[in-house]
Amino acid sequence: MSPLPHFFHTLIIGAGAAGMMAAARIGQRGFSVALLDHAVKIGEKIRISGGGRCNFTNRHLDGGDASPYYVSQQPRFVRHALSRFSAQDFVQLVEAHGIAYHEKHKGQLFCSGSAQEIIAMLQEECRKGGVSWHTGCRIDAVCALPEQADGARFEIRSSSGLFCCRNLITATGGLAVPAIGATAFGYELAKQFGHSIITPEAALVPLRFENWTESGLAALSGIALPVCIRTGSGKTAAAFDEDLLFRHKGLSGPAVLQISSYWQPGNSITVDFAPDTDLAAALCHGKSGQKIQLNTAIRQLCPHLPERLLDCWLAQPAFAPYAAHKWADVPNTLLQQLGRSLNEWTLLPSGSDGHKKAEATRGGVNVKEIHPKTMESRLRPGLYFIGEVMDITGWLGGYNFQWAWSSAVCAADAVS
Repeated sequence: MSPLPHFFHTLIIGAGAAGMMAAARIGQRGFSVALLDHAVKIGEKIRISGGGRCNFTNRHLDGGDASPYYVSQQPRFVRHALSRFSAQDFVQLVEAHGIAYHEKHKGQLFCSGSAQEIIAMLQEECRKGGVSWHTGCRIDAVCALPEQADGARFEIRSSSGLFCCRNLITATGGLAVPAIGATAFGYELAKQFGHSIITPEAALVPLRFENWTESGLAALSGIALPVCIRTGSGKTAAAFDEDLLFRHKGLSGPAVLQISSYWQPGNSITVDFAPDTDLAAALCHGKSGQKIQLNTAIRQLCPHLPERLLDCWLAQPAFAPYAAHKWADVPNTLLQQLGRSLNEWTLLPSGSDGHKKAEATRGGVNVKEIHPKTMESRLRPGLYFIGEVMDITGWLGGYNFQWAWSSAVCAADAVS
């Protein structure tokens, strides 16, 4: 005889940021809800985020049009959710739990203590809602049910037993950081019910370049400095003013992580080391009567350039013969070439570090097939998607966590 199934009003697959947020809200409204997750230790992505302090939201998400901060084939999809539940709404929850926080950079809010405080907050909210937990739970099959007298629409067979529910919320995340349990389960579940998937790719990820070591750039590892970085053109163009980090295998830092979400294979990226200065013009127009050497002139015009980077730059064959020349004696054609090379350093990435080192996933369940106000599938009543499993990728800086909170609230309100 088959065991009797556990019936819940709502089942949520995935006990991460979005899953816990949705479960707590549903449970606190008096509905039975269970969280299922294959991991034994939940909230790992929260725990490791923000250097262990969790960049849990961004003040720029103040209820206005948030679509410019997100990458998607349909970026306007985020508008309703992020205006319905804004950064300030989540901050109020954080404050209610007495969690100290601070603004670090460009609206980014971090825990002053530990990211574990956010996990504990969500767990406490779930406890208040009487949420049923099933961790270390392997899901073997998800099936749609014919119309049931009790309203059940889905059956889940798992290592924790047989479950039935009226509403099924998929909060399984993307492919980033497989070491802490990321899988493609959510995409496979979506395809099972007829949904299309925008090819998942690594986002917010360091970029690699061919011949990096051979060109001497690996020697600059560890150097960090503010730049303007760009890629694409026309409607696909993107630009960020952020810090760039040189590393042994390529480039990283906030500038590269941001631009990686927009970069497409085969496209180049352009780095401007002096965004506020037209170096070609400054070098040509300022040299008259100058007795200082060219390398000194560059240091004066770009005082923020690290010495090691400038020495490497002037050691290039085109510039090396003139580095110690008197600035006034250097030909304008050479000065123009040098200036442009620093304002428009153009590189062709060979790829990225992939999902292993990515902070998010670009692509996912096609949001054309999801209702933006409820997160419910347009193809299967009672099936919902929240968080990173969808084709929604936020900028670096708390935008992805806020999408988790906001999309979870929309789905929770819809089912309850």
